[in-house]
Amino acid sequence: MAAGVAAAVVSTVVEVLLWATFTDALPAILWRDGRLAAAIVLGPSVLEPAATFDAGVMLVATLLHGALSIAYALVLAALVRRLQLASAFVVGALFGLALYAINLYGFTAVFPWFAVDRDAITLAAHVTFGLTASATYWWLRQREHRR
Repeated sequence: MAAGVAAAVVSTVVEVLLWATFTDALPAILWRDGRLAAAIVLGPSVLEPAATFDAGVMLVATLLHGALSIAYALVLAALVRRLQLASAFVVGALFGLALYAINLYGFTAVFPWFAVDRDAITLAAHVTFGLTASATYWWLRQREHRR
């Protein structure tokens, strides 16, 4: 669970920093992406107006992002459980790439509004997620073994 929460936070921070560095779209892109996620639960009616803040929408998006991050991190933990750190990093990065493909190409069959998020920054955030989740899980596992 902790690895999923850590990965959700770190990947989101990285994404926001990359948006701030390489675009002039903040905060509108953050509000848009919150609406994209919340629409999974609340329906596509929350997609508009895309670039505006709505506390309820952002709360739903944050809770969904956290829950999915924990679920994805549990899958990744099973993959890296017995690996050394370097191998866990490689698997984490590859997991992030696979997650990007699944989320931005597979799930768009059901949630087509996510196609707008197919870009290098979203890809980097997914790879960051995989790296952070695997590293956090590995570190926590090592800490537990020392006790």
